[in-house]
Amino acid sequence: MPSSLPVTAALVVIGDEILSGRTKDVNIGATADFCTDLGIELSEVRVVPDIEDEIVAAVNAVRSRYTYVFTTGGIGPTHDDITADAIARAFGVSLPINAEARAMLEARWQQTGTEVNEARLRMARIPEGASLIVNSVSAAPGFRIGNVHVMAGVPKIMLAMLEAIAPTLEGGQKVKSVTIRCRVGEGTIGVPFGRIQADFPDVKMGSYPQMGQTAVMTELVLRSPDEARLAEAAGRVREMVTEAHRAAGLPLEVEAY
Repeated sequence: MPSSLPVTAALVVIGDEILSGRTKDVNIGATADFCTDLGIELSEVRVVPDIEDEIVAAVNAVRSRYTYVFTTGGIGPTHDDITADAIARAFGVSLPINAEARAMLEARWQQTGTEVNEARLRMARIPEGASLIVNSVSAAPGFRIGNVHVMAGVPKIMLAMLEAIAPTLEGGQKVKSVTIRCRVGEGTIGVPFGRIQADFPDVKMGSYPQMGQTAVMTELVLRSPDEARLAEAAGRVREMVTEAHRAAGLPLEVEAY
């Protein structure tokens, strides 16, 4: 049963390749979609380099603030894959070869004729006390320690790991949304829209100009887990948009979805 209290999360994206632009991140959007589906509010995203001190600082900063923390990247076989080292340090535990993780990897390597070597065994190092996150794509597991879920950076593998941990997470109330299209610019409706937001502090409201349209178009998005309050707030916004259209000599109908 979904929690009646807010369930929150943070994502820590790890990797020099993200910050340099060499790799274009897609895991943020995937994690946001995953959290929304479960009624978890993704409240913060941090992108940090492959520097152990930076990873430790980021993880320690967010794990005490949010219900869940997800990390992506840095759990492969090379020298710059240091996420496991950083997480072990953040929790003050050792980082041994995990017997279960090694068995998973060696079973896959036997199937593929892959040599067992020191570099590949780095992927079996798991912080003491952590549980494994199954990797159905390439066998190398992620892990969970405390409220921190450590996953691969490769998008296909990361998605598989999200699917694996989904049954273990407690979701919150799912957030509903309403989008109302307004045919005037943000500057025209900014003040009255702000007044409505003040009257409905429990409904998140955002204004998003749609660029590249043949005519001015602003999308007003309202979000709340409370359908009754969402409907009430949306009614007020529709009235505001109708009045703005009237004042601008535009058709009075309001598009919403």
